[in-house]
Amino acid sequence: MADETTAAPGLHDLRPAEGSHRDRKRVGRGEGSGKGKTSGRGQKGQKSRAGSHRMRAGFEGGQMPLYMRLGKLRGPNHRKSMPMGPFRTHTTPVNVRDLERFDAGVEVTPDLLKAAGVVRTLRHPVKILGDGELSTKLTVHAHAFSRRAAEAIESAGGKAVVIGGGPAVGEPEKPKRAARRKAAPPEEPAAEAQDEAPAAGAEAEGDPEAPEADAESEAEIETEE
Repeated sequence: MADETTAAPGLHDLRPAEGSHRDRKRVGRGEGSGKGKTSGRGQKGQKSRAGSHRMRAGFEGGQMPLYMRLGKLRGPNHRKSMPMGPFRTHTTPVNVRDLERFDAGVEVTPDLLKAAGVVRTLRHPVKILGDGELSTKLTVHAHAFSRRAAEAIESAGGKAVVIGGGPAVGEPEKPKRAARRKAAPPEEPAAEAQDEAPAAGAEAEGDPEAPEADAESEAEIETEE
């Protein structure tokens, strides 16, 4: 029977290394603690208020923030260009030289690329790029292909298949021109003259009984006088 003094240590004997653990800082527990009264936040100001440490990223207290003061390179052609943040589209690049490891006739899919260790994750769409050479006939399934990559795969006797349909390499879109508005045709004066003529004729004709009524009223006035 082993002596109790030489028994193997258990989990209850484990202790952190000396000096590696510090007690939690307790604030607002009196002046004698060193973190009383203002609790280490100083006097007044926004940073002394509750909730002041949960401000959104980039907020500078109301002044013009840095990301609005700096100029911005527009367009999707550079990593540093706009749009920034979560709205930027991402793709996982795979060059044609990385496809040389597969045997001829194999259908290369994103799942196969991940299983072979070519890509680490399938979180983003896979795009095949044209860096390197390819001499193996493969049927490659991916979300997008560069023009040189599609040519390299097809020249080796393979086929580039876009996941979701569509051509392997999209044709560049032609800039759309704004449609010109056609001027309204001028109104014909003859039509207006024709419309005015019947109205004038109706006024000229008038009521045939009107002159006789006027004459009778004048005669009655004279007889009364």
